[in-house]
Amino acid sequence: MNAITNQLSMEGADAPFYLPQSDEIAVFEAAARADMPVLLKGPTGSGKTRFVSHMAARLGRRLYTVACHDDLSAADLIGRYLLKGGETVWVDGPLTRAVREGAICYLDEVVEARKDVTVVLHPLTDDRRILPIDRTGEELAAAPGFMLVASYNPGYQNILKTLKPSTRQRFVAMEFDFPPPAQEIEIVTRESGLDRDRSAALVRLAGKLRALKGQDLEEGVSTRLVVYAATLIAGGMPVNRAIEAAMIEPLTDDADVKRGLLDLVVAVFG
Repeated sequence: MNAITNQLSMEGADAPFYLPQSDEIAVFEAAARADMPVLLKGPTGSGKTRFVSHMAARLGRRLYTVACHDDLSAADLIGRYLLKGGETVWVDGPLTRAVREGAICYLDEVVEARKDVTVVLHPLTDDRRILPIDRTGEELAAAPGFMLVASYNPGYQNILKTLKPSTRQRFVAMEFDFPPPAQEIEIVTRESGLDRDRSAALVRLAGKLRALKGQDLEEGVSTRLVVYAATLIAGGMPVNRAIEAAMIEPLTDDADVKRGLLDLVVAVFG
């Protein structure tokens, strides 16, 4: 069960920093009160995972995060029999633990997982709120507080990797995007410790790079990468080198495109 983390969340001041763009906190809280599953849609690095961590802490619920990938199967989520000390024992997967405990299970980039995963999710995303475990013969009713949250990047997925309408329509959905410049400057400044003026210059550069999406770049630069660049600069790295390492190299392997992007950096920063 790779790329699975769990976090015991605490309320109030211990919540990870998250700056709301709209009413997403209110929508998530309303969905949580009504036992509704939530789907977050938006580009990589636009704050979806941070938002879920923030909300889990705000609600005081344990959070199980699963980074989905091509080999992730339903068994990885539900659990399997393992040999321990010469004895075969059943070990719950993160989804089963969340169902038993009344926790939040977050499936990051859910469309990357194998198709059998969505079949498992269906009975948890309607009024049944149950998890059948064929291997043990159990049919678990979700404990109070259980919440299923999934995310994906619709701009990156192709026809072979998308959520079927029959699955999407089981969720309350919210659209995420990169924050507007004023908010992004505040996020970068707070997360990196870099001064506001230089953070603002990085955000301006990010906006110009995002304008190239669909032309020279498959994806625009994420807020996460802007924070990385700002953190490197705050730590003493020269500005151009920090930007190259954190905002240019992660975007492309094409040498000509990289040279063009570096020219853009010089135009913005001189």
